[in-house]
Amino acid sequence: MSDSPYRQGPDKPLVKAYNNKEFLNSPEARIIRIMAEYMEPVKRLQDHNVNGSIVVFGSARIESVHEVQEQLSELEQAIRQADGSTDELLKQKNRLQRKLEMARYYDDALELGRRITEWAKVVTPDGAPHCFLICSGGGPGIMEAANRGAHKAGGDSIGLNISLPFEQVPNQYATASLNFEFHYFFMRKLFFMSLANAVVIFPGGFGTLDELMEVLTLVQTGKVMKHLPIVLYGTEFWDNLINFDYLVEMGMISPDDLNLFYRCDSVDDAFNYLRARLVDHHKLEDIKGGGEIDPEHITTDLEDR
Repeated sequence: MSDSPYRQGPDKPLVKAYNNKEFLNSPEARIIRIMAEYMEPVKRLQDHNVNGSIVVFGSARIESVHEVQEQLSELEQAIRQADGSTDELLKQKNRLQRKLEMARYYDDALELGRRITEWAKVVTPDGAPHCFLICSGGGPGIMEAANRGAHKAGGDSIGLNISLPFEQVPNQYATASLNFEFHYFFMRKLFFMSLANAVVIFPGGFGTLDELMEVLTLVQTGKVMKHLPIVLYGTEFWDNLINFDYLVEMGMISPDDLNLFYRCDSVDDAFNYLRARLVDHHKLEDIKGGGEIDPEHITTDLEDR
């Protein structure tokens, strides 16, 4: 008993439970960590008067057109200067050409983030809640592009990062005070859906597919009942990846389920669609009319929790 780590002594006062890091990081304290991962972001969002967002999902691996073109230029120079076989270099060139095809989505996400932010700044009066901040997963690729677009427009944006053993490095463009890191995927997803007043889904891999299917499932089943415009950006990518018509044909989804989302291929189309849906539902005046937000018309799930 005298060797107990909790033994009190003149040089070792008793440790309060809420300061006991060994306990707080134990399986028994998981519920406390979950509660903290919910309450701290809620408090911080409230402190910054954030009441909603436009969520942007997409691959962490897509780079800008400029970056990929520079890589291609360097590789082509290496091919020209090569003495021996260039087979491996040519394979790398083929991969980079594929990357270049996808790179336009980075540039489009940046421009869409910029335009949404500029619009949101106009319709949001001083002191009113921020209802349409760009919100991404906080990492590189499409996430970075969306935050970068908001930053370019001189606006704030949100980053909901997740701690991963690889890939996820916070980008530099999300507003520092609105940049969060989650341990639990389910808690991160809760904040995405709680904050979302619209969702834009760019091409991506497993993580993006997970986010897409969860959003569609929550809306289809009525678990999320709020007005939530969903945009699938990049019809060629999504039509090659998911045969939605086949799902209807085989009776796996109903024809009406295809109305849960809107497909588009340009920043103009995505922006005009989102603006029209948000203006109509949230009782806003169009940016051209100089209208502003009436805070009474904007609600999020965070207010009900």
